[in-house]
Amino acid sequence: MAANAKTGEVLLKVENLVKKFSITGGILGREVAAVKAVADVSFEIRKGETLGLVGESGCGKSTLGRCILRLIEPTSGGIYFEGRDVRAMSGPELRVLRRRMQIIFQDPFASLNPRMTVEEILGEPLDIHKVCASREERRRRILELLDMCGLRRESVTRYPHEFSGGQRQRVCIARALAVRPDFIVCDEPVSALDVSIQAQIINLMQDLQKELGLTYLFIAHDLKVVEHISDRVAVMYLGKIAELAEADELYRDPRHPYTKALMSAIPVPDPKRKRDRIVLQGDVPSPISPPSGCYFHPRCPIASARCRSEAPQLEGVGTEGHSASCHFAR
Repeated sequence: MAANAKTGEVLLKVENLVKKFSITGGILGREVAAVKAVADVSFEIRKGETLGLVGESGCGKSTLGRCILRLIEPTSGGIYFEGRDVRAMSGPELRVLRRRMQIIFQDPFASLNPRMTVEEILGEPLDIHKVCASREERRRRILELLDMCGLRRESVTRYPHEFSGGQRQRVCIARALAVRPDFIVCDEPVSALDVSIQAQIINLMQDLQKELGLTYLFIAHDLKVVEHISDRVAVMYLGKIAELAEADELYRDPRHPYTKALMSAIPVPDPKRKRDRIVLQGDVPSPISPPSGCYFHPRCPIASARCRSEAPQLEGVGTEGHSASCHFAR
């Protein structure tokens, strides 16, 4: 059996997760409004799989990823890692869990301390979690991480500014792997890189997943990248999941009008083939004052009076495992 074979066993479960950010005003700094960045989101991720999370900028993808790791505290809802309630953990228990849940950030330069060498960057998580029993073991682990991520061993003495963007992201990947995690939130890890370098990083992440049995939540806005790396894909719009399905199924047969519009924007490499482009009208509504009913109805080409008054639920459509939050997605 391959190291990353999907067993069907659920590693992470998110239930009705909500995250609100308060907006204060006035002399007393009272709350005058709230931004609902994540609005009642639920999904599961099985061991060894990659769940892609896509959507426009500002739809709540990164906030959701940070809530799962409790880098920011959710407002309500449940997060369960191997059945254990993550939100109920604190102190030593949460530190032990964080060794198993790591994150790769979008900007490899901003997420690395410019005053630290690669050896110090990779050694820091090893020291915090007391992974290595001796300095020799610590040094061996750092060199092993460099080898796994395609970096020269001489890199240990170099600083982040001495690397290219792709090399810096390899350092970030090595740092995430340092404590041997099971689950990694990949927060747009290739969006700041050139296209040719993106392919190298994606291939590296897939190889590491097979070798180490990793589970990914892969956040991105590039639909082609998500299609390449993901087993299943969730589409977010204004803090909610609009559609969730196996990657092949979603790209072949999208059911939600928003997903269809996104798919229509993917460039076709063959100039002889044409794709009917669906151009959405208007802008994304403000999360401070979202629309009534279905959040997508002001821009939806098939919206009805029901869409304006009744919010659809994420329900099964088509084949098993395919769900969409649309009254007409059947």
